[in-house]
Amino acid sequence: MKLKHILIALSIALIGWFIYDTLSIPSVDDLEGDFKEVAMYRNENNTGPVVRIYAVTVEDTLWQQMQAYGDYMPHTKYGNTKIYYFLNNKPFPTEVYPGESNFEARFQEFAVARYEKDAMGQVSFVRYPYE
Repeated sequence: MKLKHILIALSIALIGWFIYDTLSIPSVDDLEGDFKEVAMYRNENNTGPVVRIYAVTVEDTLWQQMQAYGDYMPHTKYGNTKIYYFLNNKPFPTEVYPGESNFEARFQEFAVARYEKDAMGQVSFVRYPYE
């Protein structure tokens, strides 16, 4: 009878620990900088490379936080993910699209950083990409 109670208590403790561990995984919401996704594009190709492009506003040039934000964002094997960062008190695009230029040229001077994870999983983080 005591062994049964010990096993039940141990099972409850393990389940509680699993739930806590799952809910305490770091995410984008844990980062400083007040990140807000203002535009997003994803192609509809589910059999080939998936292209994701984001425009995100941030309150300051927190480079490490921007890098971490990019690392948290979804990426598909053999796909490409690009994130353009803009200060939230400056003009920023509300639409992004695929191609050579991912948003209107008039917003280029306001881009403070670009994060890119390519098809091979290589990460590139560039400060002031249009200077």
